[in-house]
Amino acid sequence: MQNNTTDRPTFVTHLECGKTKARYAADQLLGLSDVGSPLIVRYDVEGISKALSKEELRSRPADLWRYREFLPVRQTKNIVSLGEIMTPLIDLPSMQKGQGRLIVKDEGRLPTGSFKARGLCMAVSMAKELGVSKLAMPTNGNAGAAMAAYASRAGMETYIFCPDDTPEINVREIAAQGAKVWRVNGLINDCGKIVGGGKETLHWFDCSTLKEPYRIEGKKTMGLELAEQFNWQLPDVIFYPTGGGTGLIGMWKAFLELKEMGWIEGRLPRMVAVQATGCAPIVKAYDNGEQHAELWQDAHTVAAGIRVPAAIGDFLILNAVRESNGFATAVSDEAIMDARHEASIKDGMLMCPEGAATLAAYQQELKSGRISDDEDCILFNCATGLKYPLPAVDARIDLNRTIDYSTL
Repeated sequence: MQNNTTDRPTFVTHLECGKTKARYAADQLLGLSDVGSPLIVRYDVEGISKALSKEELRSRPADLWRYREFLPVRQTKNIVSLGEIMTPLIDLPSMQKGQGRLIVKDEGRLPTGSFKARGLCMAVSMAKELGVSKLAMPTNGNAGAAMAAYASRAGMETYIFCPDDTPEINVREIAAQGAKVWRVNGLINDCGKIVGGGKETLHWFDCSTLKEPYRIEGKKTMGLELAEQFNWQLPDVIFYPTGGGTGLIGMWKAFLELKEMGWIEGRLPRMVAVQATGCAPIVKAYDNGEQHAELWQDAHTVAAGIRVPAAIGDFLILNAVRESNGFATAVSDEAIMDARHEASIKDGMLMCPEGAATLAAYQQELKSGRISDDEDCILFNCATGLKYPLPAVDARIDLNRTIDYSTL
């Protein structure tokens, strides 16, 4: 539907409680629904299909904003962008088993080096459109860096809280991008409590995962890109590193919207939520047939981005996994680091630990039989591996001595 107050077509109709389906008006600043559930953006999907064709889409620049009809920002002047490219698909031929392709979608090519750029560029753009000037969030690293960058570009203040053991490069990056940042002697859920507790005093808007409606819409573009990159014939299985789960929820939403439009037909990918054995609340809930996940005690893993002891969108993650006939699985830290090393030395793909978790899960589930070697599988590398600690290299050559090449 065309809105006369905008400078481009927009198709948002309303917001919807993820739990009760109650409707909320769009174009107002909202966090959670009245029952404390994430709010979901709904669109006039028929209107999108009439306004946009696949042919027109192909003619547009290869960036996130090519999907503008599927997105919530109404006025172009409110778009906050740092150049969100369409990320490439990279085959891992040495790691592939059987006839099915093994492909990495490399999100490390995005601004601030991670897929968090998708969600935060949308959240900040909508915050700008709705008149917000101050944002706060808890983060394990990459989300905070993305919000700091986009908020600084939009002229907003940011307050960011990180667990003590957040990778040093992330904390410094957040500060370098203009945010006020603190380390906290706790986990990300503890940092979230600080954000919630400060709203009344400091009047910031809480940008925690799924506590505002628009990060899902930014992450949804991963699904739109995949569909287009696969010429509207989707892969068989998607392995997704799952902490808060925004991307998995967003991709599944994208596939359902595309199917409703008639742009994709037949089966949809099986969605696999990948966690670490040291923090696997979604896996436990999936295995037990539950709709909600219990708080995970003593959460720990080398893959900090998926160390989320409690996800407010747990039921949305589990719904997407089950509706897609997918599953949830956990891999050990040892398997994560082994997979990371193997992908680097065999296929030249330096994955972040969270991305490597999806490769470890692929290897594990081939052996278990939950996937087969003739299925095309997508792994999400959610950030550049260069943002994480790498093994020390101590070998040196002393130019004051004769070089013994036989020892090299």
